[in-house]
Amino acid sequence: MDDYRALADVVAADIAGGRLRAGDRLPTQRRFARDRGIAVSTASRVYAELSSRGLVTGEVGRGTFVRAAPPQPGPALAEHRPGAIDLQMNFPILDGQEALLAPALSGLLRADGLRAGLSPASAAGTDAARRAAAAMLACEGWAPQPEQVLFAGNGRQAIAAAIGALVPVGGRLGVETLTYPVMRTIAARLGVEVVPLPVDDEGVQPGAVRAAGRLDAVFLQPTMHNPLGVTMPVPRRRELAEVLAELDVPAIEDRIYSFLRDDPPPLAAFAPEHTVVVDSLSKRVAPGCTLGFLVPPTARHQRVRAAIRSGGWLAQSLAVEAATRWMADGVVAEIQSAKRVDAAQRQALVAERLAGFTVRADPAAYHCWWELPSPWRAETFVAAAARRGIAVTPAASYAAGAGHAPSAVRLALATPPLDTLAAALDVLAGLGRGAPGDDGTE
Repeated sequence: MDDYRALADVVAADIAGGRLRAGDRLPTQRRFARDRGIAVSTASRVYAELSSRGLVTGEVGRGTFVRAAPPQPGPALAEHRPGAIDLQMNFPILDGQEALLAPALSGLLRADGLRAGLSPASAAGTDAARRAAAAMLACEGWAPQPEQVLFAGNGRQAIAAAIGALVPVGGRLGVETLTYPVMRTIAARLGVEVVPLPVDDEGVQPGAVRAAGRLDAVFLQPTMHNPLGVTMPVPRRRELAEVLAELDVPAIEDRIYSFLRDDPPPLAAFAPEHTVVVDSLSKRVAPGCTLGFLVPPTARHQRVRAAIRSGGWLAQSLAVEAATRWMADGVVAEIQSAKRVDAAQRQALVAERLAGFTVRADPAAYHCWWELPSPWRAETFVAAAARRGIAVTPAASYAAGAGHAPSAVRLALATPPLDTLAAALDVLAGLGRGAPGDDGTE
């Protein structure tokens, strides 16, 4: 990811030194690539980087030109809310992504390419979309068949469709005691009761599923649990699969963050007849380029497909067509690989800056769970962090039940630039080493 930035620095230096002047037209990206012996895709990223710095502007049909005036200074962050360093929401968007995504969409600008995007929406998408999605979702130990794949508008809609298909109104859905907050909102709107299931360091406890009484389904995050950062080991997955089969309880397996790891195989590999896999492009690519995926077992396929349609959760055909091109052209895989590197760098910052604290995280994840030192309470810590311009999320936001939430916070690591994240972690570490009221502000 750094080579294109170095090339962009060279061009930027030419602009700053007056060798390239306002209004000068840059060579075409193909010519730029040929002159420098690089790939056209790298040249696209160079030009996108220059544009993001405000140094050049592109005009369709004319080319790329040096801007007439230097850009006005802007905020250092794409902030979730004004004045805050956002450690609440994970928006993993890497520099240069737009340059990778744009070429694959060029075909949609032609009349023949656009035709597929104008067709009526379908939960089953197209043959090409199912093949591309099945290949993207496949991992070691599990490979869905293309005919299994269904599409929803986004990951949240995929979750809603799975719950709607498996749990009747008034039914009971088992979830981890700390879980994805939006899932609770979805369940409430569908008239579904959420039943908290105890977890330990390996994830949900299989015995808790037995002890919960009648359950219509369970919603689980075996890989990179949000917020705990736990990844369930294979023996626990096998044990849980046995319990699901014994009780004939289906599972909704949320794999939204699983693209950051190669292993272990999903729960669906151990309980293929009892697991509906849900995933999306929101983290793999970007929140504005999302598409939801569902992979139900054959016996529940029609029911899930009908739930997508009746719930109004169909993916738009144009989004399916765009995503198909990104998946088939290898763009999603390239972005995914870069995000693995990015997430690992951010976790390394956490390990360094929060050393000595009790922090749980998968070393490949975009979030971590910080068990605060005494006498801090989560709500007090969140307020203190906010006064310093840092937004974090208290444990209570993830509690599935009305019981006591632990004194902990989740830190979402994906959104700020690395240097901003490092500075924010230093501030939070300083808070953690003190106590409420030490600076007279609590």
